[in-house]
Amino acid sequence: MRNKKVVYVFLVLMALTFIGSFLLPGQEHHLSLSESMRDAVLHEENKVSLFGIMEVNPAYISSLLITGAILLFALVVRIFVIPKFKRVPGRFQLVLETIVKFFVDMAKENSPHKNWILGAYIFSAGIYIFTSTIFELFGLQWLSTLGHSITLPAPMSDINAAIAMGVTSYLFIMFSGIATHGIKGAGKALKDFSLPISMSFRLFGALVSGLLVTDLVYHQIFLSFVLPVVVAVLFTLIHALIQAYVLTILTSIYYGESTEIHTKKIKTKQAVPAVE
Repeated sequence: MRNKKVVYVFLVLMALTFIGSFLLPGQEHHLSLSESMRDAVLHEENKVSLFGIMEVNPAYISSLLITGAILLFALVVRIFVIPKFKRVPGRFQLVLETIVKFFVDMAKENSPHKNWILGAYIFSAGIYIFTSTIFELFGLQWLSTLGHSITLPAPMSDINAAIAMGVTSYLFIMFSGIATHGIKGAGKALKDFSLPISMSFRLFGALVSGLLVTDLVYHQIFLSFVLPVVVAVLFTLIHALIQAYVLTILTSIYYGESTEIHTKKIKTKQAVPAVE
């Protein structure tokens, strides 16, 4: 009975949303479709002010907000939640331990020799990518330098942020190899010189493709009711999960290869039979 009430309330809300989309005036687009899609990739038109110092891409403001929110959340959890953990976990503790265990197991599986720092890195990278991707679902508004109200995009929709994440992961792999095998450890990482490029453009391309599809749907009048909500949520959640998993699994695999310890086989001399 309770489930039926929830379904009825949901259907009523959907119906009101659908009716309201026809009655309320739509938002006027100050950019054409081609200009809007170009700006979604290059961020040339809708710049925002960084504390009045300089103009920056809106994705940079998003990255600052997300980084601050993650650090604040981690600080609150460390001070007020973790000391109260119990042997029999509650819901939040169970969710947190499951996420941490997932990345720790990934690190141990792909790098059995040296994985403690790997688990911490891929956990941080995965959480940041997932959080920064779903950030655009909140629709946080910001005022551009042109006086238009814009929605802050996901940080990874800026090519600079995607390159920074790819290069950081590559340097992490390379320096871990050096720390394990010395200068020779850099050889394996340097062989895969295309790794930061593939990581960067994989992140950037996946997120921008979803952004462009959503933007295209919004600009088509016959598709701009209800459907953009479904498209935006599906694309965002799928990209958040897939891209966080892909980058962390690639980082852990290449890290394991870079820090792999090879044991030298000791040749045993065969005993010469005594001649009588």
